[in-house]
Amino acid sequence: MTANSDSIIFHQYDISPFSEKVRVIFGIKGLEWFACDQPVIMPKPDLVALTGGYRKIPVMQIGADIYCDTQVIIRELERRFPSPSIYTGGDNGAGWGFSMWSDRVFFQAGVAIIFGGGTPIADEAFIKDREKLTGRPFDISAMKAAAPLMAEQFRAQLGWLDEQLADGRDFLMGDAPGLADAGACYNLAFVRWTSPAGVKLIEGFPKVAAWEKRVAAIGHGKRQEISRDAALDIAKAATSTEAAKADPGEPNGLTPGDKVIVMADDYGRDPIAGELVSSSAQHVAIRRNDPRVGDVVVHFPRAGFLVVKS
Repeated sequence: MTANSDSIIFHQYDISPFSEKVRVIFGIKGLEWFACDQPVIMPKPDLVALTGGYRKIPVMQIGADIYCDTQVIIRELERRFPSPSIYTGGDNGAGWGFSMWSDRVFFQAGVAIIFGGGTPIADEAFIKDREKLTGRPFDISAMKAAAPLMAEQFRAQLGWLDEQLADGRDFLMGDAPGLADAGACYNLAFVRWTSPAGVKLIEGFPKVAAWEKRVAAIGHGKRQEISRDAALDIAKAATSTEAAKADPGEPNGLTPGDKVIVMADDYGRDPIAGELVSSSAQHVAIRRNDPRVGDVVVHFPRAGFLVVKS
């Protein structure tokens, strides 16, 4: 199979925990997709050509539509491929709140355990890159000191998962895997890849460990590979399918055609400038141009991102 403008092109790298979350969704939905591997650290010129400055992984590309952040990526996958649904237990809204907890509170507890334990991925280049990304020191010594305390926090949150599984259910919301499972399990995968001490915490909860194996057994769908140049060529030849649409409930009066800047509200706050195409309570899409890819429309979630007129 050769990739085209309808193909899912997934800009990722294999040890990216947030990429793992989406890969589980690919598996749940049985999707075919193309992995476009990007560098772990900057520079990432091919990615930035698509996004306009957003540098975090993963990013999904379908033709000339570029989706930044797992929240908007998974929403778009559910819109395009609604069966089987990621909402398996009435969690259409609550699942996103669960994901915000997993992406921030649960994830940060895992990060402290991983990097406080001296993982070899934290070399000097990685540390300098993450300091630029976060805008603050990436202090391994402080993480090492905090690791025992954060182990308590990580264990407490594993306990919540264990309580959810206590009735014998196979997955967090019932008999079928969905958004909640993908949103929680990638943190365990990240710990297993990098932290023997964290693995011991996971194994202390047999129900959680068994659930983790069931999620892993789902797989990642049908993966193929694509080069960065080929992905960019597809974007340049394609036209975005996003139609201009005003949101009557838009709280700050944004309308299609406005010049805006979008940025994350936590870290990696690189400003991405463009022309507003559409917005809603859950997304914002902006059009921008790059010499390498031409006109593209870049999509972001609203929760966790800031949008201001420029």
